[in-house]
Amino acid sequence: MTILFVYGTLMRGGRYHDLLANARFCGEACTPPCFELVALGEYPALVSGEKRVSGELFQVDDDTLAAIDELEGHPELYERRSILLEGGVEAHAYLLPRGR
Repeated sequence: MTILFVYGTLMRGGRYHDLLANARFCGEACTPPCFELVALGEYPALVSGEKRVSGELFQVDDDTLAAIDELEGHPELYERRSILLEGGVEAHAYLLPRGR
């Protein structure tokens, strides 16, 4: 199982939240002030920056993670990597390198 930090369309009520139907909601979370969200048309992207970003934590299985990897275009578009959240929680998140 993997702890996943989601923001935007994967959050509860979001367009793609149904991909997390088999996941366990673990609560709300926030990044430290070293990220920000940028708008990419219909969806946001998490990039390095100087702001806090709020999101949600889910415990996901390998099949769910693979489905979300495909949605996010990992690793060609977004990169899924481990980040440290406020409170010391470590989670995977999808980040967009600034060069993209």
